[in-house]
Amino acid sequence: MASTVSERVELAKLCSSKDWSKAIRLLDSLLSHSPAIQDICNRAFCYSQLELHKHVIKDCDKALHLDPALLQAYVLKGHAFSALGRKDDAVMVWEQGYEYAVRQSADLKLLLELEELLTCAKQNRNTSCKTHALELSGLAASESWRSKSSETCENQDKTSFKFEQLSELRETLEIGSKRDSSHVHGHLEDTMNGYRKFDGTPNKTYEGQLNGSHDIHTKLGDSSESYSNLSDTSESFNKSSPIAVCSKLSDISDVCNRSSERSDEAKKDKKFSVSRISKAKSINVDFRLSRGIAQVNEGKYAHAVSIFDQILQEDPTYPEALIGRGTAYAFQRELVAAIADFTKALEANPSAGEGWKRRGQARAALGESVEAIADLTKALEFEPNSADILHERGIVNFKFKDFNAAVEDLSACVKLDEGNKSAYTYLGLALSSIGEFKRAENAHMKSIQLDRNFLEAWAHLTQFYQDLANSEKALECLHQLLQIDGRFTKAYHLRGLLLHGMGEHRNAIKDLSLGLTLESSNIECLYLRASCYHAIGEYKEAVKDYDAALDLELDSMDKFVLQCLAFYQKEIALYTASKINSEFSWFDIDGDINPLFKEYWCKRLHPKNVCEKVYRQPPLRDSLKKGKLKKQDFTVTKQKAALLEAADSIGKKIQYTCPGFLPNRRQHRMAGLAVIEIAQKVSKAWRSLQAEWKHSNKSTAKHGKRARRKEKIIIPSQNRGGAGCSTSSSLETSTSYGFTEDKSSSRSMMSWHHVYSVAVKWRQISEPCDPVVWVNRLSEEFNSGFGSHTPLIVGQAKVVRYYPNFQRTINAAKAAIKEKKCVYSKGDNIINLSEDAKMQEIMYAESCDDLYKVVGEDFWLATWCTSTAFEGGERGIDFAIRTPCTPARWDDFDAEMAMAWEALCNTYCGETYGSTDFSMLENTRDAISRMTYYWYNFMPLSRGTAATGFIVLLGLFLAANMEFTGSIPQGLQVDWEAILNFDPNSFVDSIKSWLYPSLKITTSWKDYPDVASTFETTGSVVAALSSYSD
Repeated sequence: MASTVSERVELAKLCSSKDWSKAIRLLDSLLSHSPAIQDICNRAFCYSQLELHKHVIKDCDKALHLDPALLQAYVLKGHAFSALGRKDDAVMVWEQGYEYAVRQSADLKLLLELEELLTCAKQNRNTSCKTHALELSGLAASESWRSKSSETCENQDKTSFKFEQLSELRETLEIGSKRDSSHVHGHLEDTMNGYRKFDGTPNKTYEGQLNGSHDIHTKLGDSSESYSNLSDTSESFNKSSPIAVCSKLSDISDVCNRSSERSDEAKKDKKFSVSRISKAKSINVDFRLSRGIAQVNEGKYAHAVSIFDQILQEDPTYPEALIGRGTAYAFQRELVAAIADFTKALEANPSAGEGWKRRGQARAALGESVEAIADLTKALEFEPNSADILHERGIVNFKFKDFNAAVEDLSACVKLDEGNKSAYTYLGLALSSIGEFKRAENAHMKSIQLDRNFLEAWAHLTQFYQDLANSEKALECLHQLLQIDGRFTKAYHLRGLLLHGMGEHRNAIKDLSLGLTLESSNIECLYLRASCYHAIGEYKEAVKDYDAALDLELDSMDKFVLQCLAFYQKEIALYTASKINSEFSWFDIDGDINPLFKEYWCKRLHPKNVCEKVYRQPPLRDSLKKGKLKKQDFTVTKQKAALLEAADSIGKKIQYTCPGFLPNRRQHRMAGLAVIEIAQKVSKAWRSLQAEWKHSNKSTAKHGKRARRKEKIIIPSQNRGGAGCSTSSSLETSTSYGFTEDKSSSRSMMSWHHVYSVAVKWRQISEPCDPVVWVNRLSEEFNSGFGSHTPLIVGQAKVVRYYPNFQRTINAAKAAIKEKKCVYSKGDNIINLSEDAKMQEIMYAESCDDLYKVVGEDFWLATWCTSTAFEGGERGIDFAIRTPCTPARWDDFDAEMAMAWEALCNTYCGETYGSTDFSMLENTRDAISRMTYYWYNFMPLSRGTAATGFIVLLGLFLAANMEFTGSIPQGLQVDWEAILNFDPNSFVDSIKSWLYPSLKITTSWKDYPDVASTFETTGSVVAALSSYSD
């Protein structure tokens, strides 16, 4: 009790000397021990003296939540709204207080004051009126502390404090609202660096503010009070000043004297001037503090720092001045200095909740996510229901990829602040990341409902629809976005990205060029436009854009990755340009390009090592002497038109109707042409085999069911030198073209590798920025198991394309563990799981977390493929399938593929050859499906295995006079059907129900012109993929 009395005596002295900051600190301490309603109101009053009006409103709200009849809170809150220029809100608050007062026993003086305030406000809502003296209740719990004040009711030009949100550096899937902000990956990249100040009235969200409408209030000052002609500055503010002084303190005699002289002067002049007072001695520290805050709000950060420096010279540990200077530093992007000041402030006063919040925001802007979350969590201890802190921490959690925590924080935020549009759109981003797509869409739509002109929300919604492969809705969002701001660079990049994904490269170039007219150094637009030029054969423009991207100075790792890719892509563009007038069969990335180059390209590594060890491509000016697309390449002959029409129809059949897979007309045309070429080449090979079979009149059964080693007849690489070209000998084994010689029959036949290489080559040329290469043609890394990696879950993020296969995948993993009773650690050590209790827990596991808890560490396991060639055959978890293509594994699957191909050839080239009887072709259908099964589980490409696999399947069916006329069922991914079945027969059974009924007997495909001779050169192929009639 003695300590409480002494603290209240000290409080009275602080108020008497108008040391409001220290008074607030003392009230903070009192409230941390005993949250008395009167002390909350007392702190609100002290905040009002420092013009921290939003803090006044917060404290009044807290008090009214505890006691809705507390008239003092209504008076203070109304004055705060009035000072912020929100006159209508002030009237509404006073009316609420008046209604409570007239219905029950209340302080008559406060009732009369409310009545006068209402009368004045209603009569002079648009003009000035003099407000009567404001008498405030006492600082203690029982008596009133009053002071007369001159309060403005007029709509004056106030400098209201707008020390709002610190905006941070954001990552992938986020968008800065500056017109020149940029975005990468897939995912929206934010370039909003540093702090932003809100624009407009304090209750209006600055539309360039990533983190939305929440405030950073220390609030060092909502400066609605004003002072003119301060002696430490030459500037003046024409504002009325409420002159409030202490009157009484409960349980303590009059320790504060009414300042009648000042009050009288204020009543006469409606201003309070301290210009004649020496700043060295007489100006109150709090006045200078308020002045520093005003300078920050006006964007005069250097001047603000000088004012805070003066205060800190007198008291180096003054918390409010440290926080003020730290905030000024932060606005100047001097984040390290800002954090140092906030840290000193917290050392001086660990209870300064605002210090924790601001340091957390500054750390977030610096990218220190862990530390930022810790600080913001500490700040929430002081304000558990602070919507702005929850908002800030939610965004940092999103940036830190703790999506579940982000959803929790942002959901709590919007419950407290239903009008926070920024919180809603980030909630949408977080929900989308964890696979809650419907809720995510609703959150984005709510953000837009709150503000139809909110650019970030439209951009995030665009990305959402694009990720789900809903191009129609994505384009609609982009149209709305550009209607709002036709100079929003990010919109042009997003639309370019979408059009690129749809195979509309020429249209994408138009949008990306518009974006670059607004922001010439936007690397995302530069790289993507270069990619589009590259794909359509405009190599001069492509190289120019790649060079421009390489010359930029960058500020993030994501952008640096694009710069590395620009290096590799430029080399591939130069290589392709050198082949443009050569036969398409000479286009051989796998045989011509150096293995080390390809490996670094696939892994997106820094090219320094490549530059030192690999020969570079010749300059474009040399390549273009023979590498410029000819006009005849674009001339559509009758034969070309027939093939393109057929290809467009056939190619659409490869489309997955699943989230994340955009329909791409360029890829469809590529697939159709590849299917026809495969059918033509395989049919020719089968004719030879069938003739030989008839001639020999021997059963194909003699070749046996066991794998035999093959000797290959090598066709040397047709590379003629150039950038990135392989330094290996031309006598090495070629994987692009090969024929298998069966010694027992002395017959030559087309190999399985040759069949698939046709599809691979078309896939490589159709989208040159996808590094599609045979894994066994990489460098020595092949020996250590470099291969495909397909993630379902990354941390907490559910990969939209592949997560639908999660349940079946985890069931397959559990089945493998049950069979083998062990898994392997990261170091490839066996982890024994044979105990009954552990095995039971594994069988009951429903998530990756459940499995991880049982195993206790990172682990991997291998599933199996039944052989026909050989007898016997923390915050989140990464869950993926990988196919490490080691030499031993490659040899095994090479044998499987050879056996499957031989079985298919023997099946079709026997008595059923050329049959148009669907029932007689059942074994042929099953043989094609089985070979496809092994291809999908082999995964011999760095990427593109799924597309090439289905292309070859369609080509083989067509060669056997069966055309697939249906479509892949919605939600089904054929490659995953193969991966998740442990034997080929199960796979065949899983697909035949929808695949076989859609196969129709046809021989019309035989009338198509020959693809290889119609599109003979690389240039003609590029032109065919880049020209459309519409």
